[in-house]
Amino acid sequence: MSDFGKRSLELHAKTRGKFAIVSKVPLKTKDDLSLAYSPGVADVSLAVRDNRSAALQMTMKGNSVAIVSDGSAVLGLGNIGSAGALPVMEGKAILFKEFAGIDGVPIVLSTQDPSEIIRVVRAIAPTFGGINLEDIAAPQCFRIEEELQDLGIPVFHDDQHGTAIVLLAALLNACKVSGKKPEELNVVINGAGAAGTAIAKLLRCVGHDPSVCVPVKDVLACDSRGIVSRKRYDELNEEKRRLLAYTNRSDRSGTLRDALEGADVFIGVSVGGLLNQELVRLMAKGPIIFAMANPVPEIWPDEAYRAGASVVGTGRSDLPNQVNNVLAFPGIFRGALDSGATQITETMKIAAAHALADCVPEPNRDFVVPDPLDRNVVARVAEAVRRVAVADQEKD
Repeated sequence: MSDFGKRSLELHAKTRGKFAIVSKVPLKTKDDLSLAYSPGVADVSLAVRDNRSAALQMTMKGNSVAIVSDGSAVLGLGNIGSAGALPVMEGKAILFKEFAGIDGVPIVLSTQDPSEIIRVVRAIAPTFGGINLEDIAAPQCFRIEEELQDLGIPVFHDDQHGTAIVLLAALLNACKVSGKKPEELNVVINGAGAAGTAIAKLLRCVGHDPSVCVPVKDVLACDSRGIVSRKRYDELNEEKRRLLAYTNRSDRSGTLRDALEGADVFIGVSVGGLLNQELVRLMAKGPIIFAMANPVPEIWPDEAYRAGASVVGTGRSDLPNQVNNVLAFPGIFRGALDSGATQITETMKIAAAHALADCVPEPNRDFVVPDPLDRNVVARVAEAVRRVAVADQEKD
């Protein structure tokens, strides 16, 4: 157990978790009680009944996000179930509140059946202004998010898109440091699950307006059996087969080592400790390495730099260039809620990534993404998302 683990156990036991409900109004007099509850609240209920949009101004709905998880894919821990996931969802809730002023409500489910999760989220949706899906395993997470896009409120699977957005921002700035051009990059992604798939789509601009998204040259996605290729078609699940529509354009096959030969970028979103200096030296000159496995990255930055890397990022807060979703999701939901958006579109994701990259005016080897504690980030990301959402609404 790490020192952080020991201290965290002590903290959570002392505070009995991190999440609490705090009233916005006083309850000190009978008049207070009559306004907040009976009889006054009846008129508020009737007003919302007659005009559902009034709920956005008169209830928690306009500033709230449900943080929904089944605990099937908790970062670094795997399938630990709903009870095990609750401390993580509580953490997400306080990040929403602290960084964006949004009331995030942790909701863990005692089912891992996608149909049941969809049913439950549909049932609770009237309470919330948005749904943040969290730590739900692939491929179920793809179906769940896709089928909930008609709720009329933003539904966003952060493990997919939050990771991809922050990664794109980091990559844009890493290119400025290394002198590489995004459109000339050959990228290897190790991990073909939720995050890896979303990153591949974003880097290849799948579903994105080409006027705002420049695709990298190619992406090779790798899983535990090597490169996702057409030669493996019969053994691949449906989502990995879909990957082939926009990755591996030269139809390469083989191991991760084969994929790395001549690659410009390595992105790790799976297993720690699998890269070494020899493998880094197989890559193109000055490769960019994002070793995001936690708590042990695929390769430690000092090793990667000794092997010739130009920029190295990880998922750890104690190392430079932390690719951390907290840089994305608070601002994205803030912008979506403020604009009244009903979905978080692909254009909104691109806008968020560019706004995030622009938060680092002069990137260098140890500074390609802003500090997660930088309070200016949420405002800039939120405004970029809001502008796109408003422009989209005006088009409609």
